[in-house]
Amino acid sequence: MSNTGRNGQPHDTEPKDIDLRIKALESILLDKGLVDAQGLNEIIETYENRIGPHNGAQIVARAWTKSDYKKWLLNDGTAAIASLGFTGIEGADVVVVENTPNVHNVIVCTLCSCYPWPILGLPPRWYKSAAYRARVVMEPRSVLAEFGLVLEEQCEVRVWDSTAEVRYMVLPERPPGSEGLDEKSLAELVTRDSMIGVARL
Repeated sequence: MSNTGRNGQPHDTEPKDIDLRIKALESILLDKGLVDAQGLNEIIETYENRIGPHNGAQIVARAWTKSDYKKWLLNDGTAAIASLGFTGIEGADVVVVENTPNVHNVIVCTLCSCYPWPILGLPPRWYKSAAYRARVVMEPRSVLAEFGLVLEEQCEVRVWDSTAEVRYMVLPERPPGSEGLDEKSLAELVTRDSMIGVARL
């Protein structure tokens, strides 16, 4: 599966007129009374500032710097994540799996697009695509290579299938040379794709 669309744009690249489309949709919904302005602003604020991969990045940075927290996170992801204030229906039961030099984890939802929204934000379009959902299970190395991640032969690939009951998050390997960085600086290194497992840092 390629990480680009038919027009050669990356899957995550929005059309240049997306802001205009959003404003038009917002106007229609408000005009028809289907949403109220305050409610809409609260939803936008939530997804822009409270929910997103920056939450997951904080979790990863904490695990990299606090060994006790890392142990807790890997043993009881739900509780460890909730201790940082990240909760919600889509993140009620989260299992965290750790990448190592010998094991690389990647997550998928083969049935639909279950995803830990409170810590990773909205799922990317490619995550929801039938191609990704089918192929990453059958040929994970090929799919990862199409994302630009070529794994060593000796590295085992484990694919974790999220469901409505359990969602997964990858704890990526800490990048070399980051030993002197504090949590905030470390969090800035973490990407959404590394927490899904389609990228390394």
